[in-house]
Amino acid sequence: MILPGFSDAEPLAGLGGGILIGLAAALMLLGAGRIAGVSGISARAFGISDSGISRGGAWAFLIGLPLGAAIVGLLGGGGDPQYAGTAPLVIAGLLVGVGTRLGSGCTSGHGVCGV
Repeated sequence: MILPGFSDAEPLAGLGGGILIGLAAALMLLGAGRIAGVSGISARAFGISDSGISRGGAWAFLIGLPLGAAIVGLLGGGGDPQYAGTAPLVIAGLLVGVGTRLGSGCTSGHGVCGV
């Protein structure tokens, strides 16, 4: 059965991506002694928290996220994203960030890191 919108799915690419995400989370835990939770790393980068990796390491992690996405896009990552504008994206991102800190982390971080 093919679900709507999934006719071009590439299961091996998804499997490879999942393996890389898991490997990155494991390396973060082994190397820094912290789970790879973006909300906690963001708090460290902005000086809200003083635990975990260095502030420079936190900034490197955060800068690497959109940089990696940009590289994939330039290499032909596909897709034709459409945006409602920069302001709604920034506001939504800030609200999600505040909510994840209030909730002690985001669900994706909890799922990836097994918390």
